[in-house]
Amino acid sequence: MFEETPEDTFFRELGGACTELRQAFARHIGMSPHRVQLLVRLRRDGETSHSDLRHTLAIDGASVTRLVKEFETEGLVTRRLAPADNRYTLTALTAAGERVAADLERSHQVYQERLLDGITPEQQEIMLDVLHRIRANMVDQESQ
Repeated sequence: MFEETPEDTFFRELGGACTELRQAFARHIGMSPHRVQLLVRLRRDGETSHSDLRHTLAIDGASVTRLVKEFETEGLVTRRLAPADNRYTLTALTAAGERVAADLERSHQVYQERLLDGITPEQQEIMLDVLHRIRANMVDQESQ
């Protein structure tokens, strides 16, 4: 029988928390994670090609197109062909989309603050140090 090591427990808990975090806010507000990510990404980056959105969101082109069309129907985004190369479609937030994305970011900030309730700034700093060390160790392992 397999006995879980402390390392197994650590990474199982870390992975589970990361997976749950990706989904939790979207569930909290009743919107799919990709819808949230697309609106926030457009707010942060401005007008963006569907190709860039596909890479950023890690979803296929058809899914990006479907999301953008849904948002366009809702009046939250506009689409246009890229002037330099009409093979690319660019998407940008409308004024209404900007308001929705700004509200999402404010709601997300409040949500994060609630998740950190009872966790001291010192504990947060320790966790950040641990995560940075793990990421540095991954880079070291990959280069060997």
